[in-house]
Amino acid sequence: MRLSELQNKNIVNVIDGRNIGNIIDVKIDEDKGNIVSFIIEPNKNFFSFFNKGNDTEINWKSITKIGEDVILVEITL
Repeated sequence: MRLSELQNKNIVNVIDGRNIGNIIDVKIDEDKGNIVSFIIEPNKNFFSFFNKGNDTEINWKSITKIGEDVILVEITL
């Protein structure tokens, strides 16, 4: 799967069902070549209260499923 394919998927939090935002970048462990986290550009309506316009990092361990149209994550704020 390519990064461009991941960027087209909605990021949804399984805890509350909210659409979190869009992937704008990926952090990779240079030694192992594994994805460490996704960098998310938050939706204006979701993180704006908590995260004053800054990008959000979602750890790879928080991802529960990568589906055809969505990426499900489990995070608490």
